[in-house]
Amino acid sequence: MLKKLLVLIESLMDSKNTSSTYPNSIAKPTVYVCKSCQCSSEEKPKNQPKDGAILLDKLKGLCDENLTSGELEIKPVDCLWACSQGCVVSVSSQDKPTYLFVNLPPEESPGALLEFMQLYIKSSKGNIAWKKFPKILQSAIFAQIPPVAPNKNSN
Repeated sequence: MLKKLLVLIESLMDSKNTSSTYPNSIAKPTVYVCKSCQCSSEEKPKNQPKDGAILLDKLKGLCDENLTSGELEIKPVDCLWACSQGCVVSVSSQDKPTYLFVNLPPEESPGALLEFMQLYIKSSKGNIAWKKFPKILQSAIFAQIPPVAPNKNSN
């Protein structure tokens, strides 16, 4: 069983595999937005959307207006496990680093995230200099995680 799992992992990491072969792979830049995030510890009334859902809706609207179809995927996530960090967003793409942003204000962040995504999409390796981040994201960056490198030494 373990051997089958290792073979599957190696095949997923093989650079010849495409998103059509493995539909769950990240073929284009993807923004993951925690839709259950709350910026303050105050409880909102039950009929009010969470701050993460507000950020998600605003970001989707901006991207629909400013990006061509298929350039970017926006995926809501139930939880990104950073509940004490306000609104949380991660940005990922195949062969590029993943960025994790925290404490994002839902009203002001979507424009900055769109600007960042335009830099990320245009960058061949996804390495964006911190000084090029929109101002609001410079203080919100929590981590840049290197891309997963395929194992070139497999037999």
